Amino acid sequence: MQRFKNILLVLNPEVQETAAVDKAVSLTRQNGGRLTLFSVLKKPPGIQGYSESVAQDQLASAVAERREWLRGLMTSLPQHDIDVVINVVEGTPFLEIIRRVLLEQHDLVITTAEEIKGIRERVFGATSMHLMRKCPCPVWVVKRAQTRPYARILAAVDPSVYDPKRDSLNPLILQLAATMARKEAAELHVIHVWNLFGERYLRNSVMSEEDFQEAKAYEQEQHKLHFYTLLNRVDVTDLKPHLHLVEGDPDEYIPELVSELGIDLLIMGSV
Repeated sequence: MQRFKNILLVLNPEVQETAAVDKAVSLTRQNGGRLTLFSVLKKPPGIQGYSESVAQDQLASAVAERREWLRGLMTSLPQHDIDVVINVVEGTPFLEIIRRVLLEQHDLVITTAEEIKGIRERVFGATSMHLMRKCPCPVWVVKRAQTRPYARILAAVDPSVYDPKRDSLNPLILQLAATMARKEAAELHVIHVWNLFGERYLRNSVMSEEDFQEAKAYEQEQHKLHFYTLLNRVDVTDLKPHLHLVEGDPDEYIPELVSELGIDLLIMGSV
């Protein structure tokens, strides 16, 4: 975790973000880095009905109020040994966060999971999903209620010889998960969910059941080989990791395992 020395902490006064603040301050202090308290102000929906000068005054007032809130938060932090700065902008949250990452070369974004109904959005929130897909640096989404230490950490990996770019993420995922597990004295779990590409088509094709099962067994052996090759590349033996090599749909099995085991932190990648 020493790689993170320029952290962007995304804050919103409407959200209780104690857990995210605690994680950001702790990591900044541990790494001797810089912490930026960052907030994005959405343009008020009714502001278009005003003249440009009035609209600008209202926006400036809102930005000043948000900046003052961040200053108050900054003074409450035990910041005598960390470098803290604040920044407030107006715009679309995920776009402004990415712009700030590129401009200031941040190496980690910490944000709080939004409480929005939906499937993936229910877990992460729309802004967080955008960031995980498009942000050029790692994104740590902290749940609001996450106040206790992490007891169980899950690394979701997808080793593949067919896609080197996707495969290149796996060592980083495993390294970060192992570092966090050591730091928190937590259990480390590693999951790889695989499936036979085109399985439905192959079942409905002229392929015999025997040939189909042979193809499936071969695919399973290949995934097992790549999974253990990855584990040999990143030494996590001291953590005695719990390994989960599962056939199926990652969208289903990863959340199921998170729920079943009571996972506190999930580390995964997106290309």
